[in-house]
Amino acid sequence: MVDTVEAVEVESPEAHATLHVGFLMMPEYTLSTFSNAISVLRMANRLSDRDLYHYSVFSLDGEPVVSSSGIELVLDGSLKSVGDMNVLIVCGGYNVKDYCTKPVLDQLRVMSKKKIPLGGMCTGSYVLAAAGLLDGYRSTIHWENIASMREQFPKLNVSSSLFVIDRDRYTCSGGISSIDLMLNLVASIHGHQLVQQISEQFTCDRVRTEKDPQRAPLQYLIGASQPRLVHAVTLMEANIEEPLSLDEVAHYVGISRRQLERLFNRYLHCAPSRYYLELRLSRARLLLLQTSLSVIDVAISCGFSTAPHFSKCYSDLYGKPPSTERRAFV
Repeated sequence: MVDTVEAVEVESPEAHATLHVGFLMMPEYTLSTFSNAISVLRMANRLSDRDLYHYSVFSLDGEPVVSSSGIELVLDGSLKSVGDMNVLIVCGGYNVKDYCTKPVLDQLRVMSKKKIPLGGMCTGSYVLAAAGLLDGYRSTIHWENIASMREQFPKLNVSSSLFVIDRDRYTCSGGISSIDLMLNLVASIHGHQLVQQISEQFTCDRVRTEKDPQRAPLQYLIGASQPRLVHAVTLMEANIEEPLSLDEVAHYVGISRRQLERLFNRYLHCAPSRYYLELRLSRARLLLLQTSLSVIDVAISCGFSTAPHFSKCYSDLYGKPPSTERRAFV
């Protein structure tokens, strides 16, 4: 069942036109995310027996780019050759920052000035953000990149949703979330019935919405019978820069500290203090690998008051100090 579609459907004016969707392939793009997206469009055409969607594939200069899995696609041209289209989606993947060159960003700004709606899949959202094309919009990106995105673009409203549709900006977190994004787009234009048929072809039990989280909620790992433990972990995840004390966590959850420790030990097999520490260190590692923040700034962002304490905790968990981690990826 599609949660976002009204029971009484009004056909969109675009429903009778062939809609052109373009994809800009960044080097090391995620092939599965891209193929999932075009599969929805292809299936919409097949099931309707009409050319509802036309899709084209571009690179900056029209030359082939290699996906993260080592596969090349036959492209339709360069980004400058893009004519009128209904939406242009940037397909990102690994090391996207290395490929955010001035020509790419300038050309995307040209697309925006032409009033072409823009999207980003996986780390394609980062490219749009770097071009200043997500300012004033809600957006999302793969969960591994959320922290660094928020640090680098602090004024952006970056969500942890599977996908976000905000006016003429379409972003999704990657993986199979591109299916959800495209199904919701198809639903908004061609209605519930077609999307239901597409979902059945893909053996999807439902179309997920923006309210669905990217990562499996903790209750799926430990069972839905422990809402207080889920609440405690949620509090920890929301308070990285200024960590709560365990007494505060227990108070907000409505149990004693001793009960909190028993829950963590029984279901997560570690003390709550250790879980919280590793959560903060995991966030720190993402910032070290994905941003140019100094080590001390990373430490402060993750709730460590001094660099030596941060370095010791980091080394104990990852076997190397944060400075070495940073140098290895510069």
